[in-house]
Amino acid sequence: MAPPDGRAPTEADLLDFVRGVAADAELIASLPLDPRERTWVRLEGPGGSEAWLIGWPPGTGTGWHDHADSVGAFLTASGELTEHSLAARLPGDGWRTLELTDGVDRERRLPAGRGRAFGRHHVHEVLNASTGRHAVSVHAYFPPLPQIRRYSRTGQVLRLEQVERPEDWQ
Repeated sequence: MAPPDGRAPTEADLLDFVRGVAADAELIASLPLDPRERTWVRLEGPGGSEAWLIGWPPGTGTGWHDHADSVGAFLTASGELTEHSLAARLPGDGWRTLELTDGVDRERRLPAGRGRAFGRHHVHEVLNASTGRHAVSVHAYFPPLPQIRRYSRTGQVLRLEQVERPEDWQ
């Protein structure tokens, strides 16, 4: 499912891909679900992108993070996820603490069948706020994730805590 003209996949291409995968009920049902921890299976993404099928037990989330220079898309295949994001572009490398301005917080509820695409340096956290139901989602990133930057947040203060590389999650 690569873009037809051989170009790099765009955010829209990735969103189309995750929609198609999420519609595969057999694949979604095949993901092993753990009662306490997220589970995931790597998928073949379009045009050399990185893709994942992720299971979310009730109450689990990612914490604040970004995907560095990758664009991406994700869609809830079953259950419901919530995304908290920042409508602000972060400065380049070299900072550790940032004071956020008022009005940058966004929240999206993403029930089954809903998703979104995002650009480079998109800072967000995704969680399954349900107390009793798993969620399953499909994610795709291009280029394949070079790193994930993890943040902590206290009020309006965002702190860079850790930089993970592919060898940390594959």
